[in-house]
Amino acid sequence: MNKYFIIVTGEVKHVTIIAKKNEWRFEPEIIDINRGDKVIATVVNEDDYDHGLAIDAFGVSQRMPANSTITVEFTATQAGDFPFYCSVPCGEGIVDGKKRTHFDMIGKIQVKNLVTEAQ
Repeated sequence: MNKYFIIVTGEVKHVTIIAKKNEWRFEPEIIDINRGDKVIATVVNEDDYDHGLAIDAFGVSQRMPANSTITVEFTATQAGDFPFYCSVPCGEGIVDGKKRTHFDMIGKIQVKNLVTEAQ
């Protein structure tokens, strides 16, 4: 029988995610947390145009106005690797001689499961 448990560790993980100016990428691109952690993310948009931050697995979808900082909160209710990405079309440009676009603005949240279910 599969059981679904909501696990809350009581831990609060503060992270900062930056939409790098005219680079069409987030920094950091990988965020490590534990299942059950409450995440408070400070999200900085360095660009002169809007971006968005979406994390489908945790119900996050928020617009990031130009040159602004927002705060996003969620609890990591499941373990695994989950993408976060720009949810607002934001154009394209050349970065270090390579074309980068809105679709390159993707990162990964790695959620480790610290609890194993007893058999």
